[in-house]
Amino acid sequence: MAAKIKKGDHVIVIAGKDKGKKGEVSRVIPSADKIIVSGVNVVTRHVKPTQADPDGGIRRFEGAIHVSNVAAIDPKDSTPTRVGFKTLKDGKKVRVAKKSGEVLDV
Repeated sequence: MAAKIKKGDHVIVIAGKDKGKKGEVSRVIPSADKIIVSGVNVVTRHVKPTQADPDGGIRRFEGAIHVSNVAAIDPKDSTPTRVGFKTLKDGKKVRVAKKSGEVLDV
């Protein structure tokens, strides 16, 4: 399932506390079926001072979100869509938006 969403894709969150937020996938974790989306699921951590980071303090960063809680954004009309696969005439397999048929791979 993680192969349908790749790094650099624009997605919208369809479930959870950040439902409705849009962002770009910055990292994919296929072993856990999770992704990290910029600006979504921002969590706060209190960090102790270390030699590498002598100040410590409160740090904010994006947490992972399960891939089933996001949907790809259709490039044609910016709405959520499912992802399918299609083989082009030259034999290349590409990802397409189910809603409009637009190719998602660049």
